[in-house]
Amino acid sequence: MDNQIKSKAGMKRRQFLKTSLGTAGLLGFPTIIPATALGKGGKSAPSERVRIGMIACGNRGRVAYEYAQMPDVEVVALADANLAKISQLKKHRTLSGKTFQETDDFRTMLQDDIDAVHISTADHWHVPSMLLAARAGKHVYVEKPLGVSIEQCLACNEVVKEHPELQVQYGTQNRSTAYVRPIMELVLNGHIGEVKQVYVWAPRGKAGGVHVPKPVPAGFNLDMWYGPAPVKPFSDDRCLKKTGIYYIYDYAIGFIAGWGAHPMDQLQWWLDETGMDIPEKVKASGVIPTTGLHDTVTEWDAELSYSNGMQIRFSDDKAIQKYLPKLDGFRPQSHGTLFVGSEGWVCCSRNRFQASSRELLDKRKDPGEKCLVHSKGGHARNFIDAIQGRNQTVTNLSSAIRSDIACHLVDLAIRNGGQVEWDGKKQTVVGNETAIAGMHRSMRKPWNVLDPKYAPGK
Repeated sequence: MDNQIKSKAGMKRRQFLKTSLGTAGLLGFPTIIPATALGKGGKSAPSERVRIGMIACGNRGRVAYEYAQMPDVEVVALADANLAKISQLKKHRTLSGKTFQETDDFRTMLQDDIDAVHISTADHWHVPSMLLAARAGKHVYVEKPLGVSIEQCLACNEVVKEHPELQVQYGTQNRSTAYVRPIMELVLNGHIGEVKQVYVWAPRGKAGGVHVPKPVPAGFNLDMWYGPAPVKPFSDDRCLKKTGIYYIYDYAIGFIAGWGAHPMDQLQWWLDETGMDIPEKVKASGVIPTTGLHDTVTEWDAELSYSNGMQIRFSDDKAIQKYLPKLDGFRPQSHGTLFVGSEGWVCCSRNRFQASSRELLDKRKDPGEKCLVHSKGGHARNFIDAIQGRNQTVTNLSSAIRSDIACHLVDLAIRNGGQVEWDGKKQTVVGNETAIAGMHRSMRKPWNVLDPKYAPGK
């Protein structure tokens, strides 16, 4: 275990926030806004707190508990198509007894005086709700993965280009742990020599799911829950159990992106810093269930080829076993990103990093000149710090677009003949007509919010 470390388990408010962010951009990061300048006793004045609305209140909606404990943040609005989830969320001690705007249609909160939204919906709502929030002038934390199609991922460039004043945090929280950034900095500063091989893997998906139609529960806005996705009869496995939104293709592309987003984002952090973009060619095989509700890829094995000749293996946790090199002291987990260099190796995951020697790990404390964004206090805290001009978001939207498209290329290759090619200049799949068609997902009216003319309330 010597070469492993793992975890143990004034102004008006809106004008103030805009001004502080703009000043930070002029001066360069970090710019500190003392809490004492905002309020008393370490608590920011109510008029200057970041007011945040939660879009979806299920599993990841529990990040509201983190926000509620921040002295300079106020959770003011809760939205979920299933009102029972709002009721459950409010029972937590951090929210109990407080008053919120509560709605089954998140668009109503976008009209209010809030500064930011945290999106933790099912995957098919991630991009539509983010675009609407950005058009309404709200900072956005959007959970991973990004879109349910490459077309949706590319539509996110609207936010990057047209709303540069907004902060966007992508929910790959591994970047904010103590186990990812130090490893990336070791690689970027040359401590393992020239990178020769990279391996990325994530847990497999699941087949199954049973469709037993039943009446829609009281307080469940089924039309809003489906939103841009096709309307299907209500059932527990489709609409209430999280496996439904993880493994049904109407709402997601499965664990290729649903879990793969984490180790692929770790890879993308390194790719961004070394000038590599989206893979130019993807060869992949996989398994798609033919019975039950679940119809996303459950097992996959892919080779990603990049413009500089680098080939990277991205597979599920079972398939990767036949490729991982036999390295002294290396103990694979269910997910990870492994870099093998000419002078050593390092591997990072959510709760552990490993290296070819203890001496190499010790260098993480002072890796060298190439430093990445340090997220202090967690992913949600980093988002708030970025809004207030103290830091940058550790996972920016441009990086998220690239890593998510890479995941989609694997899915499209499996579904369309085993290989796809990507034209980076034209930003499209080429040479495979069925895969090109697969870049698009129909969106149910009136939810085609990829059209920039669509605004909240229309």
